[in-house]
Amino acid sequence: MGVDLDAYLDAHRAEWNRLDDLVRTRYLNGAESDELLDLYQRAATHLSVIRSTSPDAETVEYLSMLVARARFRATGSRPFSWSIVTDYLTRTLPAGLYRLRWWWLPIMIGSVFAMAVIVAWCLNHPDTMAWLLNKYGQKYIDSSFANYYSDHEAQYFAFQVWVHNFRLALLAIAFGVFLVPVLYVLYENVVSLGQVAALMIGNDRGDVFFGLILPHGMLEMTCLFVSSGIGLKLFWTWVSPGHRTRSRALAEEGRTAISIGIGLIGLLLICGIIEAVVTPSPLPTFVRVGIGLAAWLGFLAYVFILGRKAYRDGATGDLERESDRGYEAPVAA
Repeated sequence: MGVDLDAYLDAHRAEWNRLDDLVRTRYLNGAESDELLDLYQRAATHLSVIRSTSPDAETVEYLSMLVARARFRATGSRPFSWSIVTDYLTRTLPAGLYRLRWWWLPIMIGSVFAMAVIVAWCLNHPDTMAWLLNKYGQKYIDSSFANYYSDHEAQYFAFQVWVHNFRLALLAIAFGVFLVPVLYVLYENVVSLGQVAALMIGNDRGDVFFGLILPHGMLEMTCLFVSSGIGLKLFWTWVSPGHRTRSRALAEEGRTAISIGIGLIGLLLICGIIEAVVTPSPLPTFVRVGIGLAAWLGFLAYVFILGRKAYRDGATGDLERESDRGYEAPVAA
């Protein structure tokens, strides 16, 4: 049952105008602050009534903006609490990674397969191996590859690696809607890693290569595959938004992409620490690789155990509170 919209507007327009005046007022005294909070709560109720009983796009858009501005003025911002961090780490992030698993898992499997093909091709083509040797040089094989991980102080090296990796990951996500940057990042990393692997294996240095790459590389490359998958998801959302409007679909998937991107920054920091501390350490190779494997398996468990549970509980990776997402104006079907 709808409401008489014109009559409803006439009955409450004065309150909304007063709320708008208070929001625009630079300094409020105590009474005015109480009044703003009261009018904000009323306007939020009015918005809910109009949206549910007599949706009018223009009115909903106006009230949504007014309520959002009043909420910010009344509260400043959502107060920080550790529960926000806990919810993000135990629900939002793992659920988003789990929901989008079919975008990044195929990329991970396909990329590993592509690297294996590149290695096999290079090893079976002497001309290609000669070209790689000329490109990198014998010194790279003998010492430069290994020294790369120990030539700098650990803390500076970890920071450098972290910045480089999350820059690539965020590039793939932020420009994913354009498709080409994602493919470029994937191509550069898969081809270069495959070539270096072939060069080291072909010169009897495969143990050095895997002993130095695997401790940090398993989780690091997985983060790259995840970011590429998220970027491709954004591109496909723009191409085929489904039952949602294109703007709404991009907004929802964009918020999830940002949420996962923040999580990847933390994961890549872990990778940087492993690369700077564990990879060049004097620990036996099996111990260093074991640490990297434990980190990688921990990530998979985080996604497929905790993420699966959070996803089944209703989390998607998007903001869960409607007030945080913002109100949506109705559109014609």
